[in-house]
Amino acid sequence: MKLHLPFTAHDVHAVIFDMDGLLLDSERVALATVADAAAELGVPWRYEVGLALVGLNSKDGPAVIRQHLGEDYPTTELYETFGRLYELAINEGRIPLKPGVHALFDVLDALPLGRVVATSTRRSRAEPKLAAVGLLPRVHGMVCGDEVARGKPAPDIFLAAAERLGVAVGNCLVLEDSNAGVRGALAAGARVVMVPDLLQPADDLRQAGVPVAASLQDIAGFLATRVA
Repeated sequence: MKLHLPFTAHDVHAVIFDMDGLLLDSERVALATVADAAAELGVPWRYEVGLALVGLNSKDGPAVIRQHLGEDYPTTELYETFGRLYELAINEGRIPLKPGVHALFDVLDALPLGRVVATSTRRSRAEPKLAAVGLLPRVHGMVCGDEVARGKPAPDIFLAAAERLGVAVGNCLVLEDSNAGVRGALAAGARVVMVPDLLQPADDLRQAGVPVAASLQDIAGFLATRVA
C-alpha cells in the first residue's frame, strides 16, 4: 500500500524508532507475561490494565496499576515477578520481529539515514532484546526509559534522540505504535507516523490528523522514494 504523508521522504533526515510493538512483536508477550506474574502472586489482573501500560516506562506504570486495581496493589512484587518471567522469554528467543523490519532497515542502509531507538524500556533490558533479534548493530544509538527525566508522553526521549543523531527534531521521522509515544513525538515537534500494534489511534490523535501506516513495509516503501 502506498503511504500518503503530509511531507516527503526528502524531508526526513533521520529516523527515531520505538522498540516494543514497533520493531519487536513484544507487547503480546508482555501482556501474557504480566498476567502470568499476577497469577503466580495470586493477585487479580485485567487485560485492560496491561493495555493502559503500553508505551509507559516502569516509573510511571505503578501509578496506573494502582489507579485501576487499588492503592494497596503489590506493584513492586508484580514488576519483580514479571521481570523474571520476561527475561526468560527474551533469553529463549520468544520475541519475534514485526513485519517489514528488515525491509525498512535495508532502505535506511541504502540511503543512508541515521536511526536511533527511543524506548520506554530500561537500557539493561532493551539492549539484550535488540541483540537477540540482530538489530542492535543496525541502530546508531538508543535513548532508554531510565535515561530521561520524564517518560512518554513527555517529549524528553525524542528530543534526546534527535540530539544523539545531531539532527533537528523537526527533520526526524518518529515511528510509534502507542498513543503515549505519538503524543510525545508531537510534543517534541517531530514528524510522526503511527504504526498501530495493540492500540488503535486515540480520538485526540485522529483529530490531530496523525498519519497511520499498516506496517513498517509501508514506511520502507515511502522512504525508498528518496532512492528513485
